Amino acid sequence: MTTWFVTRHLGAVEWARRKGLIVDRQIAHLDPETIAPGDTVIGILPVNLAARVCKRGARYLNLTLDLPAEARGRELSADELDAYGARLEAFIVESEA
Repeated sequence: MTTWFVTRHLGAVEWARRKGLIVDRQIAHLDPETIAPGDTVIGILPVNLAARVCKRGARYLNLTLDLPAEARGRELSADELDAYGARLEAFIVESEA
């Protein structure tokens, strides 16, 4: 079982380190075909990718933020992630199609 952290943001990597998250693979982009049953995927994924992760039998933990509009679209530091309430929330995502 592998824990994947999908992010290209250095602030998120530092935030995870500070929180003591154990990550086996940190990647910038996810190929859902590489995910195995029992894996854990952490990140902020498009809903269609999150659904594919769940369909493959993996656990999806969303990096959730309470982000104001003025903070969108720019790099955030680990301190800013904390200030915006960064947390991991488990989701089970399923497509109706």
